[in-house]
Amino acid sequence: MTEPGSKEKLRICLIGPSYPYRGGISHYNSCLALELRRRHLVHMVNYSRLYPEFLFPGKTQYDESDSPLEMESERIIDSINPFTWVRTGFHVARFRPDLTIVQWWHPYFAPALSKICSILRILGKGKIIYICHNVVPHEKSVPDRILSRLAFSTGHGFIVQSNQDREDLLSLRSTAEVAAHPHPIYDFFRTEGDSTSRERAREKLGITSPNLLLFFGYIRPYKGLKYLLRAMRRIVGKIDAHLLVVGEFYDDSGPYRKLIREEGIQERVTLVDRYVDNEEVEIFFAASDLVVLPYISATQSGIAQIALAFDRPVVVTGVGGLPEVVSEGRTGFVVPPADSGEIASAVVRFFEEGWAERMAPHFEKEKERFSWGGMADEIEKLYLRISGG
Repeated sequence: MTEPGSKEKLRICLIGPSYPYRGGISHYNSCLALELRRRHLVHMVNYSRLYPEFLFPGKTQYDESDSPLEMESERIIDSINPFTWVRTGFHVARFRPDLTIVQWWHPYFAPALSKICSILRILGKGKIIYICHNVVPHEKSVPDRILSRLAFSTGHGFIVQSNQDREDLLSLRSTAEVAAHPHPIYDFFRTEGDSTSRERAREKLGITSPNLLLFFGYIRPYKGLKYLLRAMRRIVGKIDAHLLVVGEFYDDSGPYRKLIREEGIQERVTLVDRYVDNEEVEIFFAASDLVVLPYISATQSGIAQIALAFDRPVVVTGVGGLPEVVSEGRTGFVVPPADSGEIASAVVRFFEEGWAERMAPHFEKEKERFSWGGMADEIEKLYLRISGG
């Protein structure tokens, strides 16, 4: 192999969740596997147990969609059973990978992944790359940094998806070999053709307001939903708008429901408090005009990349890598975090000044920056660097 796209095939092992697990990391790992299999021999190693049930904040860890993104994998890693970590290390070593790619998103998995990768470094000659979704958690702690350092000590190279993650990584391992590529788009939710038009989607959802906002994804404090809810009173004071909040609450929904009542926006907000199966994602994005991500902290977001796949403009806050994936005035607006007034102003401006039509021509060009092929190219280039070419 001499360059990205070369016909010389690598033996690649992907370590991370995939079907039957749900969620963004599982989808990411599967989409990456599909792209890499166009070029290389890929083996996927999955978890037999991801989180113990008592640690998982949602209703289920499993994908119950009628149309899941299924991938063949070996489910052998139990996150709390060290014997399976050793077994996995030997299993991957027998595959003789040229490259092992590890999905990293939380230091909870550091003991398992560091053991697996340590075995690979002893038994094999292949290289190890960590793809970092969050170098450190949104709610950071000293033990998290210690655990992250433990895992990262076993990697030969790292791929980050935002400048914030690059800084966080280098603060933990200053000599790390790092490459960067933005989070690719999630386009597999979109069906072929125009099967779900804006009008048809709104009819199915029972939405009559001419201006529809969407907040999508599981709900935790760092997502900043309360600032969007506080902005809604100002928004509906100027335009006829409705907000869809679609996602499972990972913390108490009571304060949010109370805020909706206090702001007097009960008739302007619809809560869909559940995980949305794959086949349902399209209807919410197809129905919406504008996707709002009012995060108060972030590294990157798969939600912004779903919006891009559906040609939906976004309003994001200027935190983490969010400004890096939104082209100001082309695919959305960037506003200060924790500022309901600025969120409201951006939303009202979007609708009153006709920005939907002005942004529409830019989406196809922007998508080229976020292709899975581009991510595969970056992995190949990093592999060449860490293996000496």
